Amino acid sequence: MGKDGGSNAMWGGRFSAGPDAIMEAINASIGFDQRLSDQDIAGSRAHAAMLAAQGIITQADADAIRDGLDRVKAEIDAGEFVFSAALEDIHMNVESRLRDLIGAAAGRLHTARSRNDQVATDFRLWVRDQCDAAAEGLEALQRALLAQAEAGADWVMPGFTHLQTAQPVTWGHHMMAYVEMFARDAGRFRDARARMNECPLGAAALAGTGFPIDRAATAAALGFDKPMDNSLDAVSDRDFALEFLSAAAICAVHLSRLSEELVIWSSAQFRFVTLSDRFSTGSSIMPQKKNPDAAELIRAKIGRITGALVALLTVMKGLPLAYSKDMQEDKEQVFDAADTLMLALAAMTGMISDLTANRAALEAAASAGFSTATDLADWLVREAGLPFREAHHVTGALVARAEARGVDLPDLSLDEMQAVHGAITSAVFEVLGVHNSVASRTSHGGTAPAQVRARIAAWRERLT
Repeated sequence: MGKDGGSNAMWGGRFSAGPDAIMEAINASIGFDQRLSDQDIAGSRAHAAMLAAQGIITQADADAIRDGLDRVKAEIDAGEFVFSAALEDIHMNVESRLRDLIGAAAGRLHTARSRNDQVATDFRLWVRDQCDAAAEGLEALQRALLAQAEAGADWVMPGFTHLQTAQPVTWGHHMMAYVEMFARDAGRFRDARARMNECPLGAAALAGTGFPIDRAATAAALGFDKPMDNSLDAVSDRDFALEFLSAAAICAVHLSRLSEELVIWSSAQFRFVTLSDRFSTGSSIMPQKKNPDAAELIRAKIGRITGALVALLTVMKGLPLAYSKDMQEDKEQVFDAADTLMLALAAMTGMISDLTANRAALEAAASAGFSTATDLADWLVREAGLPFREAHHVTGALVARAEARGVDLPDLSLDEMQAVHGAITSAVFEVLGVHNSVASRTSHGGTAPAQVRARIAAWRERLT
């Protein structure tokens, strides 16, 4: 965005000569900052009303400005507004059109403000709205996950570490893990919103203004908690955008992890889930294939979002206070990251809502791979009184014996088990089944169906 002191034919004087095509191309931001039109007009309305209330401009001028801004907004909403690169940015485009509509009164709108505090306000308002949108999108995804968790609260499946079978868990427990993850993401967006909810407007170029403005009034009119307390900080801060991008990047990591699981689970080798046709595609050459394209694309989106975060960090890292033209490069990546995140959230919500989990395949996989070995070791400690390290060794020997026979632990006879350790009794078979295993994990946060259902109920109440 061109700021006060930038080259623009509207300033006259020594900048009256129009920039050549190259300078115009590098200097103009209207190609992307027109997305800030609603925020720019809202800020101008609040500023004009405050100027009139303070007696800095007449009420008649304020009324004309308000009505003119309403007409500009209507033209933009209707797609009738003609944006000009020669006018550099959204601020000058709006002000120029306002002057066409209401004449000299438009020139009084910019009293006691600068494009520096104007863009800081506009951008902060836009990012604040995106924090709200992201939190709402995450709640929709959480509801879809809750529905899946509720349907399969007691369905057993393998839990993995290193993508190797570890212990049985429930489908509901696995779905609820993502509910918790995405709750933290929503919390980060809400925290960022609360921190950014201070108003830069009135900081002017960098030092404040000598006009008797009421910054508290404009802050309140725009839904901010208070004015920012330092004018230098107000115009130079982009922490709010960095914090939004940070939250978006962490959220994208979670979406990517879930996408990876959907890709694996929907493969012919796993068959844990079936994705709906709405979120899959076929192969142009292999008729048997059903590709999880939506999940793969979501998995890739993190590159754009983390790239946006790194880009803005790089822009901001060496800037002295207060405003520098470098900061015009703060918007495109934020716009793209926000669009990318909202699309990924919507696609994931659709995929999870349409997902069909294969209960039989989940249970068969849960019962394979010696998934109840830990239960056996725990039983040896609890019932046979073995030290855990000895129980671990005995269990390992039993796993080796079962593996040599090509069977799972519950398929070993009591005689075979007692040949390894005489303290083993028939009661051990009560813990070796996968359903018994998950039912026993009743500690807080555990995978027992009762625990899972309790967390589902708590989350349903929280999201109501």
